Amino acid sequence: MHVDLDAFFPSCEQRENPNLIGKPVIVGADPKEGMGRGVVSSASYEARKFGIKSAMPIARAFRLCPEGIYLRPNFTLYEKVSSGVMEILKKYADKFQQAGIDEAFLDVSSMGSYEKAVNAANGLKNEIKEKEKVTVSVGIAPNKMIAKMASDENKPNGVTVVKPDDIEGFIYPKSVRKVWGIGPKTEAVLNGMGVKTIEDLAKANSRHLKARLGNVAEYFQFLAHGSDESPVEESYEIKSFNREHTFEQDTNRREDILPMINTLAHDIHGQLISNKASFKTITLKMRFSNFETYTRSKTLPVNTDNEKPIAEGAKSLAQEFLGTKRKIRLVGLRVSNLKFGKAQKRLFDI
Repeated sequence: MHVDLDAFFPSCEQRENPNLIGKPVIVGADPKEGMGRGVVSSASYEARKFGIKSAMPIARAFRLCPEGIYLRPNFTLYEKVSSGVMEILKKYADKFQQAGIDEAFLDVSSMGSYEKAVNAANGLKNEIKEKEKVTVSVGIAPNKMIAKMASDENKPNGVTVVKPDDIEGFIYPKSVRKVWGIGPKTEAVLNGMGVKTIEDLAKANSRHLKARLGNVAEYFQFLAHGSDESPVEESYEIKSFNREHTFEQDTNRREDILPMINTLAHDIHGQLISNKASFKTITLKMRFSNFETYTRSKTLPVNTDNEKPIAEGAKSLAQEFLGTKRKIRLVGLRVSNLKFGKAQKRLFDI
């Protein structure tokens, strides 16, 4: 099974405020009456009817739906709800793999039949709705890739089954972008060869594909035939925590940039504490007004969960960029090299 939370961020907001139910809710940057910077993080299904999608510029979203309800992300809430949902899902799985804050794979092979798997899917859906007040869509299939495609088929709150005999009929009409590992650049290359659907890819000349894509072409054709041997992996390892901010106006003012670094560090510190995690590496991202983007990192001698090293480390990395007249559009902060459990809290004094 692939279980996907439906419009997760807006659904959490609607859970907390029932007055938002049935309304176009857009979670992301402040639209500033159509003059805002930044992007949409997620949109409710009511908002999607206006053409609003994740990663869309927030100003464009406002033009499409000025009557929408625009909210800034509440990651503490989303992580809490996600944790509750994942604990429910684990009970239904032989093996469980969380794939993100809003999705997971479940190996349910021991159920022995698709009918029993559907019953289990309906059971977990009802339990999540009752206990966490959000909905999920479920895809059930012979492997992970097809299960993920299936979970997207009948959103929201649907269950879709793809049995072995149905694989070609289900996947062949879909865009090659649905194949794992194919992004916009590879899609453009394939489209230029006349390969637009998964069926096209499955039946394409292997030599021609390899000439354009290299050795990965064989793997893509393997997937296009509906084959996927990747297992459901028991562990879900969080690799990093990060936050970003797009300024309303490009700026090179220290009094704009340094306080924002403090704010991002504070938010990340909250993530560390709620996940009982410590970090060792700090990475700063700076994006200039012409969209040139640079990253700088530093690694501490030991792990810590203190907030001060995050802020001070990031501000020291920022000095390189603050000494110029170039204006900055976005600042981002990430901590990685994580450990979970007790941290060495006195690092900064050391």
